[in-house]
Amino acid sequence: MPDNDTKFDYVIVGGGSAGCLLANRLSSEPKNRVLLLEAGKKDSYPWIHIPVGYLYCIGNPRTDWMYNTEPEQGLNGRSQRYPRGKTLGGCSSINGMIYMRGQARDYENWAKLSGDETWNWEHALNAFKAHENHYRLDNGADPITGNNSSFSDLHGHGGEWRIEKQRLRWDVLDSFVEAAAEMGIEKTDDFNNGDNAGVGYFDVNQRSGWRWSASKAFLRPVQSRPNLTVWTEAHVERLNFKVGLDGAVRCYGVTIQHKGVAIQVEALQEVILSAGAVNSPQILQLSGIGPAKLLKSHGIKVVVDTPVGENLQDHLQIRAVYKVSGTRTLNTLTNSVFGKAKIGLEYLFKRSGPMSMSPSQLGAFTRSDPSRPHANLEYHVQPLSLEAFGEDLHDFSAMTVSVCNLNPTSRGHVRIKSTKFWDAPKISPNYLTTDDDRKVAIDSLRQVRKIMGQPAMKIYQPEEFKPGLQHQSDEELANLAGDIANTIFHPVGTVKMGNIGDPTAVLDPHLKVKGVLGLRVVDASIMPEITSGNTNSPTLMIAEQAAGWILSGQ
Repeated sequence: MPDNDTKFDYVIVGGGSAGCLLANRLSSEPKNRVLLLEAGKKDSYPWIHIPVGYLYCIGNPRTDWMYNTEPEQGLNGRSQRYPRGKTLGGCSSINGMIYMRGQARDYENWAKLSGDETWNWEHALNAFKAHENHYRLDNGADPITGNNSSFSDLHGHGGEWRIEKQRLRWDVLDSFVEAAAEMGIEKTDDFNNGDNAGVGYFDVNQRSGWRWSASKAFLRPVQSRPNLTVWTEAHVERLNFKVGLDGAVRCYGVTIQHKGVAIQVEALQEVILSAGAVNSPQILQLSGIGPAKLLKSHGIKVVVDTPVGENLQDHLQIRAVYKVSGTRTLNTLTNSVFGKAKIGLEYLFKRSGPMSMSPSQLGAFTRSDPSRPHANLEYHVQPLSLEAFGEDLHDFSAMTVSVCNLNPTSRGHVRIKSTKFWDAPKISPNYLTTDDDRKVAIDSLRQVRKIMGQPAMKIYQPEEFKPGLQHQSDEELANLAGDIANTIFHPVGTVKMGNIGDPTAVLDPHLKVKGVLGLRVVDASIMPEITSGNTNSPTLMIAEQAAGWILSGQ
């Protein structure tokens, strides 16, 4: 809770994945007085810590900002629920827990776009390893390969970010692995070696069957440091600026609202925005940093005219559903009181079973067609089905084969709707609005059908429930993709990092806001292009890199 001391060296806005890591690293230097601001509450809500609890955290104002997109043309006029974590740990407290770095080529591309080699795969890999605690290195030798030399070159142990294998398997998912292999998708036991092509079970951010969030990993172990202060339920209203005698603009602090009281907080060194791909651009725009036309339309004084809020990218998953027979799925396990009780008891005594599940257990990375130079699709395969997230499971046995375009060419935006900080911004991802994205969607659905038609799946007699085999033409499949696709909750890119001379980049390569002193952005919004996989762990890598620069005065 705020007290009378409102001067700090570093003020971090947002207690999510990046903010928690930054608070840990910056406060490791005793002379640094660090304040972490989080608009949500402490992560004391019980469902945060149980893996399946995401079902009760997403769509819950206790832990979710409760955002929605604008109606999307590419989704046939549908609006999407757009969950963002509103609690300590941020999205790492409500997400799918999948540990995924992306591809080496992603970071080589960032280095090229920024003109800074410290974003390349070699440096990114070192940053990933710096906080990694991988289960396969718990006993020295890797239990899969029998040694630890090659694996430890790619992975770390002893860091804060725990990675474990999942605590359950499903026959129908094992068969999907075989079917994918029959299609030429090789099996893999590590999606995080720089080339994630292959099929296998995801590793997850859990510890002994509990969710492992950024708050648990980075914040709790250091919360007793006298130089670290954490305020929750602290909503940032705006950033504060002053102009020096030399004309330079400096961000010297923030104005927050805490239980209806406005408090001014001063940052002697830097303000660091880590509020995420929706809230960071919103705060910047409300403070006068953004497109001049947008700011002027709301009567906001322009501090810097820069494309904040543009370049929004997200992964859209197309959810194909197949009825199956002769095997158990979560649909059938939960259709009785006895089944639900059994699931609860298994978790209570073993920390395993369906309550330890991430939303997606099995993954595959492959090309949508042979002409693609690298894997551009990610599959999330689930032994369950439902009409839409948050609704009841179907009353028949089924599985969902979700597939997303890893490298979408559609670009959207986040823009304020008013000058009130409590008003949700306008979120428009513009899904499926390019010819290439629609082609990938069509090719994806055809590829799903081929995998489900392989011999390994025939024992389950799969029957396509959605979109339905009656739909065969490209036009039908593109339209139906708009009906059955949903965000996979990976918004990035809205405060783009890039070369100092790039007019589309808001930030320089070290994530400083161009045209303003004392202000940096460190979260998923800085990505110039989205990573080829789930985005939470890349956000931690970004924060690890930034912490090093800040501590060394860069």
